[in-house]
Amino acid sequence: MKIFTSLACFLLFSTYLIAQPRQELVEVIVSPNHPDWTYSIGEKAEFTVSVFKNNVALDDIEIEYKVQPDPGYRTLKIWDEGTRTLRNNSTKIKAKKFTEPGFLRCTASVEIDGKKYSSYTTVGFAPEKIQPTTTLPKDFEAFWEKGKEELNQVPMNAVLTLMPERCTDKVDVYHVKLDNIKGKIYGILTKPKKPGKYPAILHVPGAGIRPYYGEIDEAAEGFISFTIGIHGIPVNLDKSVYDDLARGALNGYQTFNLDDRDNAYYHRVYLGCVRAVDFIESVDGFNGEDIAVTGGSQGGALSIVTASLDDRIDYLAAFYPALSDMTGFLHGRAGGWPQIFVDEFSNKPEKIEVSKYYDVVNFARFLKVPGWYSWGYNDNVCPPASTYSAYNVVTAPKELHLFQKTQHWTYPEQQELRKKWLFAKLKE
Repeated sequence: MKIFTSLACFLLFSTYLIAQPRQELVEVIVSPNHPDWTYSIGEKAEFTVSVFKNNVALDDIEIEYKVQPDPGYRTLKIWDEGTRTLRNNSTKIKAKKFTEPGFLRCTASVEIDGKKYSSYTTVGFAPEKIQPTTTLPKDFEAFWEKGKEELNQVPMNAVLTLMPERCTDKVDVYHVKLDNIKGKIYGILTKPKKPGKYPAILHVPGAGIRPYYGEIDEAAEGFISFTIGIHGIPVNLDKSVYDDLARGALNGYQTFNLDDRDNAYYHRVYLGCVRAVDFIESVDGFNGEDIAVTGGSQGGALSIVTASLDDRIDYLAAFYPALSDMTGFLHGRAGGWPQIFVDEFSNKPEKIEVSKYYDVVNFARFLKVPGWYSWGYNDNVCPPASTYSAYNVVTAPKELHLFQKTQHWTYPEQQELRKKWLFAKLKE
């Protein structure tokens, strides 16, 4: 079966960063016995399971549970599973020792009035000691230097089209078309109307195919802001166009040509991010010095990649970077999105080897600029073992803001922290 062609998985990943799960009538709460959800190697985690309906703790009901190494949204060996009856509104589940750096998940579920409810908690064991499973090709730097040299031979040919219907009294909005190494890069530029010299922020997108609208509020606060799409198609079309592409020609794009180093889908994408920086440098009103890049998921990956490839980037801010340590499943732990190398279709030597040239871990090794990072232990799309694999090899100044409970979404507080950090750095 081909990897990750399921539309359901695709839409799961393309959920907006700030989306949070809806509140359900019945809540299953799985609480670890360490308040920071973090343990030392060799410790045993203990989980307390409780069930609430209308904020009232239920008792004398049966729950199902399972304990296993964090599987992402795939499958890994289950350590323990069974049923328990809640007594005095809870039950405790003890896990065996975790003997290496990594993550362990306890999932609990209950059926009430014919409907099943479940949740899970993922705890970390010495996550700061997690090392990547992917390796660095000897010609990694030379490969990407060649790509940038080829990009430099392609004129940018920027075409800006004012979008009057989106402009405000303080901000001008443009649809932008650029020539890329192959095809085009499209995006939305927002810039202050007031004459002056401003720092810039490049927004790189999460996975999926969708229109973009730009960051008008950001421009109103004194920044040149450029939001790009990666698929070489205009970003101001009707949503139905993108929906059709997501279900058809671009379904599963993330693994296209994974056996061909020079034509893998992300080759054009990574170099397109460099082309976006070329464009920012050309924008009237840019201060000529200060550029940050930011995004989440695929956008978190592209933030690291862009900052690694392009020394014109001064700061990066990344939520749960995808495409990190993609070989994880070959070594018994969850690999980064798109969670490949789990079956015969993808477990081919040539695909594994090509993935190393696109793995975010290998770009993270070469970062030189300050970075702000944030994710949660419960992320099943970009599993924490994969994001730590990239973070732990970063030698540049870095700070990690953990929100353990979060899955593949963020709290408003995380968004505010990122904004505050980025704005402060760019206005120093």
